[in-house]
Order: sequence, then C-alpha cells, then structure tokens
Amino acid sequence: MVAINHAIRELTAKIVYYGPGLCGKTTNLQFIHDTLGPDARGKMLSLATETDRTLFFDFLPVNVGRIAGMQARMQLYTVPGQVSYDATRKLVLKGADGVVFVADSQAAMLDANIESFRNLEANLSEQGIQLAEVPHVLQFNKRDLRSVVAVEDLNRALNRHGAPYVEAVAFSGAGVAATLKAISKLVLLDLSRRYGMARQTAGAAPTVGRGRDS
Repeated sequence: MVAINHAIRELTAKIVYYGPGLCGKTTNLQFIHDTLGPDARGKMLSLATETDRTLFFDFLPVNVGRIAGMQARMQLYTVPGQVSYDATRKLVLKGADGVVFVADSQAAMLDANIESFRNLEANLSEQGIQLAEVPHVLQFNKRDLRSVVAVEDLNRALNRHGAPYVEAVAFSGAGVAATLKAISKLVLLDLSRRYGMARQTAGAAPTVGRGRDS
C-alpha cells in the first residue's frame, strides 16, 4: 500500500518483480540501477544463496515525478524464485501497489512459469486481494534464446487478466525500460483513481537506458 509522508510531501509506491528462479528478476533491477543517474537511485540491496540469486529482496527507490504536488517515488523489489522461500515471497509481496511477473520464455520453463504465477495469485489471495485488482505487467524474458514459447502461447498460459506484456532480453536491457514504464504508468493511474489525485507530470517513469528496447 502506498505510503504518504505529508511532512516532506512524498508518496512511495511499491512494485514487486515476481517469477520463477533465474527468470531475470534481479537482472532487470540491476540494469535499471546501473543505468539510472546517481541522483535518481537509491542503494540496491541483494542477498544470494547457492540455490537462488535473490534470497530476500533488491531495494531501489526511483523518482518518477509528482502527483497532486507530492513527489512520487517507486520502490522496486524482487522475490526469491524457489518455492522453498515462499514465506519470504509473501513478506515481500505484502503491500505491493504493482507487480511485474517475469516469465522465462524457454519451453522447458513453461511449467515453472505457470506454477509461479499460480503462487503469486495464491499469495495475494491470502491477503484478500485478487490479481485482477492489482496493476500488473507481464515480461516475457529471454526472447533471444532458442526453443522459446511463442508469445501467443505465453499469453494464453499466463495472462489471465489481459495485462500489458513486454518481450525482453533483460541481460542486454531490451524491454527493461519498457516494462518499468508500463508498470509505473499503471500504478500512478491506480493511485490517482484510489486517492482522487491528479497527476501533475506527463512522465510516468524515469529515463532508463534502453539497450535494444523496441
């Protein structure tokens, strides 16, 4: 849930990158962090284990303009991909204002993508929230590899609510900025609707290096 600090006229929204292990969640945040200017980014925290590159979360505050005279800030998190860390995923997901589901496009990962997506829905449901009610974007990552699932089939398997989707190669940065822009726009529009705020800036996301973005 968005945090509003009236004293410094700042609101902070939380975006969680979700998906199976090694799908590219951490790679997305690393690329964003590396290409943002120092004034626009906070310190990124990362914990790794032998079985998953992110144990708890990556933390990155991103300035995205003003809403109703208040500075808007985004905090970006990732969750661990492995099922054994489900308690941590629930903790990180709690209070999310938006979700990016990162799917690994490789055919061999389709079942893992479906399992992780169902886990996302189940963990939200435990909070009394349906995914359809949460701004979310799907990123179909690793599109440069062989034996990838067609975008139409990924949408059929995962995109149950007609959410925006982005094809990506997060390792090179392709699609990373487009994904961030899409989820930031949805979150800001949702905040405006929920809190009766009027957006006062045209930009919905910070400038991020686009790599081979299209």
